[in-house]
Amino acid sequence: MPQRHSKNNNDLAFFTYEEKRKLGYGTQRERLGKDSIKPFDACCLCLKPLIDPLCCPKGHTFCKECILECLLAQKKDIKRKLAAHEAQKKQEKEEEEEKLMLQKAKELDAFDQQNHGAVPQYHDRSGSQDKNGFHGANSVKVTSFEEEALRNMKAFWLPSATPEATVKVDAPSTDTVCPEGQEKLKLKSLFPISFIEENADQKSKKSVEKSYMCPSCKSTLTNTMSLVAISTCGHVFCKKCSDKFLVKDKVCLECNKPFKERNLVHLEKGGTGFAAHDERLEAREFKHLGSGSGLGLVKPAPKAY
Repeated sequence: MPQRHSKNNNDLAFFTYEEKRKLGYGTQRERLGKDSIKPFDACCLCLKPLIDPLCCPKGHTFCKECILECLLAQKKDIKRKLAAHEAQKKQEKEEEEEKLMLQKAKELDAFDQQNHGAVPQYHDRSGSQDKNGFHGANSVKVTSFEEEALRNMKAFWLPSATPEATVKVDAPSTDTVCPEGQEKLKLKSLFPISFIEENADQKSKKSVEKSYMCPSCKSTLTNTMSLVAISTCGHVFCKKCSDKFLVKDKVCLECNKPFKERNLVHLEKGGTGFAAHDERLEAREFKHLGSGSGLGLVKPAPKAY
């Protein structure tokens, strides 16, 4: 007779841990394979092999067309936000001027009524006097006061008095940012890079895609390597050759063009899918039971790693 363990005990009034796990609730983890990780020679925007590659100072690579379209879209968005902000400032200024005009009109009206006595003062039986000198039918300003009270009344059920939430548009930043690193990026700070393609003799017979090599050691560039690009000429080397030759000689080994140490840019390397090389190999997703409905609501984790 089988024993009643938690894995097959399904006649309880509540969900056990094993039942929640089988239904997919809780924190679900999945190991990311090589297909889920961007190669080093892929664009950060279109995720396709680089065409006319450009690199930012932080080492993120893009296709020329992709990054130009991205920066142009950011410029248009900034222009639209600036126009909305200017329109809001103009509207606020007009509202402020209108308030000042109404305040001056009220002061002039009160001054005229006090000096010329256009409306008789009213005293009630207790001897108290109305602040504005108006009361009931004796006032010629009753209708205007009623209109103002109706306008200021918080009656949300009346269509004419429905309050509207004012949407404040903050002043936008006029700087374009890198879509990958979110740091400030200008078009003139981008520089072209060039990979040295392997020869037919060096290339493996099984590989169909393009493969690149280091100009110095002639080793095939893979995601396991850390790559370094020279911003002045754009040639890409492996980090071993960079530490051994480039840092010391300050001369490109491919074109013999001199450079400074600040011109060495470490490219953002891809992943391999092995835990010994990469840390961000796990994606998490949290799914919990809906309260009272029995439906599950899926919430992504704050950060996938």
